[in-house]
Amino acid sequence: MRLMTIASGSSGNCIYVGSGNTHILIDSGISRKKIADGLALAGLSMKDISAVFVTHEHIDHIKGLGVISRKDSIPIYSTKGTIRGIKECSSLGEMDESLFNEINADADVFVNDLQIHPFKVSHDANEPVAYTVKCKEKKIGIATDLGFYDDYIVDNIKGSNLTTGKVYWNVLNKERRGEYLGETVQVIPHVTNVIKDFIYAVAQKTDADIVITEIGGTTGDIESQPFIEAIRQVGLEVGKENSLYIHVTLVPYLRGSEEHKSKPTQHSVKELQGMGINPNIIVLRSDEPIEESIFKKIAMFCNVKPDCVIENITIPILYEAPLMLEKSGFSNIVCRELGINAPSPDLTDWEKMLDRIKSRTKEVRIGIVGKYVQLHDAYLSVAEALRHAGYEKGAYVEIEWIDSETITDDNVADILRNCSGIVIPGGFGNRGIEGKIAAAHYCRVNNLPMLGICLGMQIAVIEFARYVCGISDANSGEFDEDTANKVIDFMPDQNNEIAKGGTMRLGAYPCKVKPGTRMYECYNTDLIYERHRHRYEFNNDYRDVMQANGLVISGTSPDGRIVETVEVPENDFYIGVQYHPEFKSRPNRAHALFVGLIKAALKH
Repeated sequence: MRLMTIASGSSGNCIYVGSGNTHILIDSGISRKKIADGLALAGLSMKDISAVFVTHEHIDHIKGLGVISRKDSIPIYSTKGTIRGIKECSSLGEMDESLFNEINADADVFVNDLQIHPFKVSHDANEPVAYTVKCKEKKIGIATDLGFYDDYIVDNIKGSNLTTGKVYWNVLNKERRGEYLGETVQVIPHVTNVIKDFIYAVAQKTDADIVITEIGGTTGDIESQPFIEAIRQVGLEVGKENSLYIHVTLVPYLRGSEEHKSKPTQHSVKELQGMGINPNIIVLRSDEPIEESIFKKIAMFCNVKPDCVIENITIPILYEAPLMLEKSGFSNIVCRELGINAPSPDLTDWEKMLDRIKSRTKEVRIGIVGKYVQLHDAYLSVAEALRHAGYEKGAYVEIEWIDSETITDDNVADILRNCSGIVIPGGFGNRGIEGKIAAAHYCRVNNLPMLGICLGMQIAVIEFARYVCGISDANSGEFDEDTANKVIDFMPDQNNEIAKGGTMRLGAYPCKVKPGTRMYECYNTDLIYERHRHRYEFNNDYRDVMQANGLVISGTSPDGRIVETVEVPENDFYIGVQYHPEFKSRPNRAHALFVGLIKAALKH
């Protein structure tokens, strides 16, 4: 994909977005001639433009629209309110009604290979929207004139996540395309430039006041060195007044002598300084309250202001951390150091959430049935999503970690006897699969609430095919390539010759929810967007027989082709979803499916 800002600012806005095959404009707030001149720089003309998407009707976003409509007859896409505003703008002149295409927020529009997603923003206009544009694995977010931003906007534009693998893949592809003109590819500048470009792109795409970049790992690790060098260069390029380095470091507590040790922090900062970065704020992680002498020592020997050394001790509830940091004046110090005049944060909603957490009176036990349960972090997002739902329903969620390899038809009742509900999470490979099928079977037959996620949904489908539809050898092509009945198989238009990474469905996709289902009861809407990470899908060859035997397909892709969710209607809660709802759960906004599971489990 290509992105080019032709114009930006109060004098006019116009952004070009395109793929190899399709080219569109976001807004046309400058003259047609200036737009054409801008396109020429990219080797394009107005004849190449397939559509104009308008964010809102202000003149600096639509100035050239009238002339473009008359000379080029390019289709115009915008919301109903924006179309009304455009038509009321007399300076645009006569416009062909047939060019207007009404769109709705949160409803995708496809222009050839581009997927355009409008989403609502706050601005003093009739019905303003911003856009994300996707093509294959690439996504661009364009959000202008934001009155404010919230989780909804963040969820729409996010995707700003950079890993080492992504960096090196980007560099390798550039080298293969000849973009380095035969130069020897080096960590500096080629790898570091990719990291820097990504950071700057986040700022450009979101128009954010502050871009927060976390450099993970431990100072001195080989893996983190290119990232540290890149962020050093960013700080130099934007200037000291526009950058702030916050270093989080461990202060160990020796119980034998009952004292904290500052030397590890001093050495960590020294290591960081040796790489060209002087931290402005140091956050001290500790299990116990830190004595005043340690703060003074670290401030003195690490060369930071005394109030820029901030304590972050271990607390019973993780989500108390923001309040703890605020007691140290963290946000005020950050704003002061960046020269930002901002009001104190309003943490009222967060405090109410903590009150709910602390006032829980109920208890519920949920089993997570997987093959990596010895490593709890493998299912960390699922476990946290369950706890979030418990907060909302006033319940302590106790998690029972159940190794699916230990489950058989003979012992499943005994293993699940203490659970009021279970989750079968995602995963790959055939290890422990039969145990998961046995667990799903027990839940369906005994009306034990069950949520199947990704692989968990596929397990529910296999179980239903075997035990209800009478297809005894039903299986997934992933687990048994030779089975005659692959009720789960490759996604449409895929084959086994393609590398696994190239066949995965990744990222957010729309799902149309069937009214009158448990899914609809949870979401209370007929269109949702959820994140995917998988290779296999429900095999549509078995759709009719499954439905005839009572399986309800409660969610599909908007065109109805891909099965996204299934459920058993006679059960209180028995839902399988192909996506990963745990990724969108928040402590102050629990995911609807996990809330539904906990609600049903509390009644069990």
